[in-house]
Amino acid sequence: MTTEQSIFVFGVLLCGFAGTVIVNWRSSRKQSRRDWRDLVAGLQKMDFAGVSTVAVDYLSPHRGQLELEPDRIWKLLGGYEGLRKMRENAEIMLVLAAYAQQWNFEEATIVTERMRHDAVTLRRAVRSAELSLIPAALFGRCWFTLPFYAQEASCAYYLMRQRLLSLYEVSHEGRYPILATAL
Repeated sequence: MTTEQSIFVFGVLLCGFAGTVIVNWRSSRKQSRRDWRDLVAGLQKMDFAGVSTVAVDYLSPHRGQLELEPDRIWKLLGGYEGLRKMRENAEIMLVLAAYAQQWNFEEATIVTERMRHDAVTLRRAVRSAELSLIPAALFGRCWFTLPFYAQEASCAYYLMRQRLLSLYEVSHEGRYPILATAL
């Protein structure tokens, strides 16, 4: 590869990265300006029983750890659509956790930071699952890695949901039932 080609590839990658950062920044600013009720209304319904089954299986190793087959994991999570919903709900849950800082600053700050780490894990797992779908669709291979990423995503989502509900249960009992119903 020539020097000009290397510079061009580097420039394209840099522009792509900058574009992604700008889009994420604008999206987070837009989310933070929304009213609490609008945020809760923006949460998409998930089959939490399925997410919980997959997450608890991943978090609590036990004898016979191979009970959940890859097809069953995929079905319990709602397939690609379920992963997409988890990723979108995670962004809203982060804003809701930050919103709780009005009532309980210290705890909400710590919980929000923990949830940010969970969200990073979730985004990475969903992105990896999406990338695993490409060879699986084209070649019928790489299906074996998809359940691992799906389990990581469900685990991160499960933890985020539990952290947020616990925070609201302590910080604002009046809003907790509404949030628990939406999640």
